[in-house]
Amino acid sequence: MGIVSKVLRLFTWWNGQTLNTQLFTWRKGERVGEDDLGNVYYQSRDKSKRWVIYNGEIEASKISPDWHGWIHHTWDEPPTDKPLAHKPWEKPHQENLTGTLQAYAPSGSIRRAKPADRTDYEAWVPE
Repeated sequence: MGIVSKVLRLFTWWNGQTLNTQLFTWRKGERVGEDDLGNVYYQSRDKSKRWVIYNGEIEASKISPDWHGWIHHTWDEPPTDKPLAHKPWEKPHQENLTGTLQAYAPSGSIRRAKPADRTDYEAWVPE
């Protein structure tokens, strides 16, 4: 581990777990499971606190609905013990893409590679 990554780990919370979080997890945490994105879920030994160590950048929308319910104490059993039943029409979970290149851009958006040709609008030209 380089010196820059060590300093980042000490002082930044958005680049993964900080040193304090790692120490707390090591001392008081109990691993519960891992999701498809590589996020690892923990709970305290007395089962009063629950938290996640994100795989990569910290983004709350990376938590799937299965784990979201568990981490917010909506249900007691983690998806590793009692998986949720999914409907055949449900799409797989996807994190929030706002602000990324994969974000939705409707037709006519300037973010699209080829903007739509507008035939229903004529620009005003001063005389």
